[in-house]
Amino acid sequence: MALGHAFDDARLLRQAFTHRSAGQPNNERLEFLGDSLLNLIVAELIFELHPRADEGEMTRLRASLVSGVALAERAREEAFPERLHLGGGEMKSGGHRRDSILADAYEAVIAAIYLDGGWTACREAVRSRFGTAVGTAPGRTEKDPKTRLQELLQGEGLPVPVYDLTDSRGEDHARTFEVTCTIEALSIHTRAEGSSRRTAEQRAAAEALEHVIAKLAE
Repeated sequence: MALGHAFDDARLLRQAFTHRSAGQPNNERLEFLGDSLLNLIVAELIFELHPRADEGEMTRLRASLVSGVALAERAREEAFPERLHLGGGEMKSGGHRRDSILADAYEAVIAAIYLDGGWTACREAVRSRFGTAVGTAPGRTEKDPKTRLQELLQGEGLPVPVYDLTDSRGEDHARTFEVTCTIEALSIHTRAEGSSRRTAEQRAAAEALEHVIAKLAE
């Protein structure tokens, strides 16, 4: 069972928790599907529960709810770290604690629920987990990590971050993008992955933002 769903096909659930470092079949393709399902269902919730929000507000709210950092925290709350299947290298480097791996697993589990139980089961699982967060979110939503990071740096008179695509692998319909975020003035260099370049950049920016805040507080 995961996210309240009892699986008929346990192989799907195991695959959802299997990182590519552990071999095949892994959760990369499931992550791709789960990302789309999650965005759609959360968007539906926002549309229903925030009838006065404009497009920009709805977009920012959805981004904050399905960001890598937010999904990783949800994965921890659901005890995902203990269920991950990782290769030896990732295990030694603490991969079960990494936000990107946990967020990918969360999206993969959503896809596994869809494939195992269909649309209704998937929709119910997501709505049950996100309904309260969407309903209680403020009308004016927080800006996405890239925007917050850029505005913080500019406010401190520092150069904006540089994002570089360092890797892109997989088939066209299920690619994984690796992006670095570099802030030379503060010697900050972060790396993140995602099913799109935009997702990877937002995840790298979110991690960099935490480092910037910590450095400025010193």
